[in-house]
Amino acid sequence: MALALPAKFNSNFIVVQATKSYPESDLTPLQRQRLQAVRQRRNREIQAVLDSSQRAQLIRELHQRANLNQALEKLNLNPEQQELIKAILKFTNLKLKFIFPKNTPAI
Repeated sequence: MALALPAKFNSNFIVVQATKSYPESDLTPLQRQRLQAVRQRRNREIQAVLDSSQRAQLIRELHQRANLNQALEKLNLNPEQQELIKAILKFTNLKLKFIFPKNTPAI
């Protein structure tokens, strides 16, 4: 797993970028539980922004082994969707920084 931090690509869209990787086994059970909750909420919030065809395309891309960044890049997102997803990812990153202080293994 890796800590998610913002990284920019086209259209000032922010996606998740891995910085440091640690085996998930290095996390405490509570950290794993919190990580799972943060990811699930992020995923639900992103899905709520997408229309049904975009959700289907996102699922296809993820099943083809694309990571979330790659899958989001392939969607034809309008500017409003880009801004909403950008905000979701920024908020998710803030949550992760709170859950995983610098002195402990990050996700």
